Amino acid sequence: MVLIMAYCHALIDEILTLTIKLQQFRLPKMKKLFSIKSWILIKKIFLVIFIIHTGLFLYFLYEKFSVTDFTIANLRNKVFIVCAMIAAATLIYFIGLRRIAFIKRMVGFFVELFFILYISSTMYLLIGMLFNPVITITQVVNLVQGNGLHRDYISYDDMGPNIKLAVMASEDQNYPDHDGFDLKAIKLAIKYNKRHPNKVRGASTISQQTAKNIFLWQGGGFLRKGMEVYFTFSIEKLWTKKTILERYLNIAEMGRGIFGVQAAARAYFNKDAKNLSRLEAAEIAACLPNPKRLTVKPLSNYVAGRANAIMTQMGFLEGDPDIAELIR
Repeated sequence: MVLIMAYCHALIDEILTLTIKLQQFRLPKMKKLFSIKSWILIKKIFLVIFIIHTGLFLYFLYEKFSVTDFTIANLRNKVFIVCAMIAAATLIYFIGLRRIAFIKRMVGFFVELFFILYISSTMYLLIGMLFNPVITITQVVNLVQGNGLHRDYISYDDMGPNIKLAVMASEDQNYPDHDGFDLKAIKLAIKYNKRHPNKVRGASTISQQTAKNIFLWQGGGFLRKGMEVYFTFSIEKLWTKKTILERYLNIAEMGRGIFGVQAAARAYFNKDAKNLSRLEAAEIAACLPNPKRLTVKPLSNYVAGRANAIMTQMGFLEGDPDIAELIR
């Protein structure tokens, strides 16, 4: 009896040891399998989101832009041509090219890269509804170039009314009323640029500048400007006007290595942004078109003259109820 009990005890020990070894062997594979299944599920979810997102954007683009010389000449046509090319390439791949191992691996790599970029940008877009960006590409470039990084994110209430009003007067007087793109300003800029080919005038709204500064890099080209339109459409749909303006006032470059109104107010006038006078706010807003060249300290002639013009526009705008609501 004792021998039987001892044998059973030893057998149970062996079974337990074998079970533990099997669990240790299978667990990493189960985790890997689980992570692969989770990633596939995430990709399927975001593929649906991407299709809806892009479909809404293309509809918006078709309905909105009849202007042929918008930020990019014939933007609407170019975007639809790119979409048609992508659709044709996809069809060709599934018809025959996917049988070639090298092309299949290459396509797989770019598909994975696309999902990583789209998912991360979408999460960044959603997080941006609540928080300022940790850092932007423009800020990183300034650091690399040796310009430094001086910034101090503050809340919308701590910005005060003058800088909000000054920036809208300088950069985007129809900001409360448009959906990210001021077509009236665009048409005026097109006419001006045709008459003055050597003095190009832009028509980027605060929303466009916010999208560019948070998600993209400085510069031109179809890819960058096309993505700017895409992200501008996105933030206008998801963020409030106050959120967009707050993000812009916190991340816009306002001097060499100086980002945001609080850092600018401290650097130029040794005070908080909410305590800026109308003239001081107008001087900061005047440097926004080219903050490395148009200096507030020392005060350049252009900034001084432009600040006076901005103050005049501030007087015209502050009576608008939508503007008054935004600057409170």
